[in-house]
Amino acid sequence: MSLPAGQLAYNVVEVRFKNSRKEFFRNSEGLSLSIGDVVATQAKSGHDIGMVTLTGELVRVQMRKKKVTHDESLPKIYRKATQRDIDKWMKVRGKEEEIKKRSREIAIILGLQMKISDVEFQGDGSKATFYYTADERVDFRQLIKDMAKAFGIRIDMRQIGYRQEAQRLGGIGSCGRELCCSTWLTDFRSVSTAAARYQQLSLNPQKLAGQCGKLKCCLNYELDTYLDALKDFPSADSKLHTEKGTAFCQKTDIFKGILWFSYKDDPSNWHSLTKDQVHQIQELNRQKKKVQSLEEYASENYADAEITFENPVGQDSLTRFDRPKSKRRRNKRRNKGNNRKRTSRNA
Repeated sequence: MSLPAGQLAYNVVEVRFKNSRKEFFRNSEGLSLSIGDVVATQAKSGHDIGMVTLTGELVRVQMRKKKVTHDESLPKIYRKATQRDIDKWMKVRGKEEEIKKRSREIAIILGLQMKISDVEFQGDGSKATFYYTADERVDFRQLIKDMAKAFGIRIDMRQIGYRQEAQRLGGIGSCGRELCCSTWLTDFRSVSTAAARYQQLSLNPQKLAGQCGKLKCCLNYELDTYLDALKDFPSADSKLHTEKGTAFCQKTDIFKGILWFSYKDDPSNWHSLTKDQVHQIQELNRQKKKVQSLEEYASENYADAEITFENPVGQDSLTRFDRPKSKRRRNKRRNKGNNRKRTSRNA
């Protein structure tokens, strides 16, 4: 999209490296960059290779969202990557799996309680960053010496959390889609079991935990909606006192506003009440009054829904093959078959 006359393009671009690591770089040379271009970027020592993922004014919005200031401290883009840069970059990327395996073996020999989850080479092949997870503090000074001697490169160790590990490795979630943390989720908020309780989910660790071993981030997506709906909703441990006996809440449907109660002496027989009816009965109980029974309130909620089948597109019934064939049709077919045989004989 062309900019208005006299307006210069924003000179910062977003560049993605291995997995989901993204950083901002100054386009101080005024290169004509578009999404998908492979560029050589400034690093602490040497250069790195990445792919442009965002340009223009959207970068300004993204920087404001991530609270990154635009000043001279931002690294810059050297050039568009040449074929030589790309070949060297792909060559060192091919070594990562083998080096990760060997580094894990060295850590096991040293008896370190850590897990090396990923290795990322710098684009020029001069340095490798090892990402690891650990529950406690780890003294990996000897590990760095052994790996530098074995691999002949500079080593950078970086500890990450279990959620960041899942973000880097990626995968498919239980919903059948790619993990949110490895596609679009950038901030990791704490997730508690209270989020599952508010949404009436079963507290099963195997179902609530993601690939990182922690509670799924998606438990927070609809939490605010549930909290708003629960503001004027009776509590799940509420009791209703009637002439027939005390009733306890067995089940709730938050968005439909329905609660199911059963008597203490008859727990298998449930009665559905709306939240307004429950509030009304609770108000009478506060006034030391008891209603006659739950049935007189529940009977108002029973509505015989008339089941009708509409066939707007002319589809046949799904059970048309289940109906037994009538004897009259069978006799007609037999008569037709006999008539054909007679005509063929006469001919």
